[in-house]
Amino acid sequence: MPLLDGLKVVASKIHGYGVVTTREFKKGEVICYGDGVLYTEDADFDDTYALVFPGEDSGLGEQYFWDLVCQTRWFNHSCDPNSEVQNRWDHKNQTCIAWWVALRDIPVGEEITYDYGFVGEVAEPCACGAKSCRGLIIDPDPAEVAKLPDHLRRLLRSAA
Repeated sequence: MPLLDGLKVVASKIHGYGVVTTREFKKGEVICYGDGVLYTEDADFDDTYALVFPGEDSGLGEQYFWDLVCQTRWFNHSCDPNSEVQNRWDHKNQTCIAWWVALRDIPVGEEITYDYGFVGEVAEPCACGAKSCRGLIIDPDPAEVAKLPDHLRRLLRSAA
């Protein structure tokens, strides 16, 4: 796995491994592109490190999975993230292109995070430590919050 410029994998204060910056990133700057393996929604695979994207532009069905195989797989969730993942379908090569963009200036040594936005059925406890932590890794959309299993609902602090 080639190293990504300006990033370093470390033990994370949030969860397991994380990725910190070795240089400053400015708001709006592309932090990196993520390499992955493409799976359709009917494939049998471990989706632990996969991004889920709508498949309408790809012709692959309702959604597809971009299983991360580079350092981006260790970007942790935060309810107050410093980056966001963007993507587009590459028609010529029939694959996904995904990249992370800085939402604000990110200083050297800060861990790269983005909001995973899990659907309610797969929400899980959050340990991001942000002041605005929702208590769960979940999409704050009220429709997704309504799908929360009862045993997780008590952990929800705020969906705003």
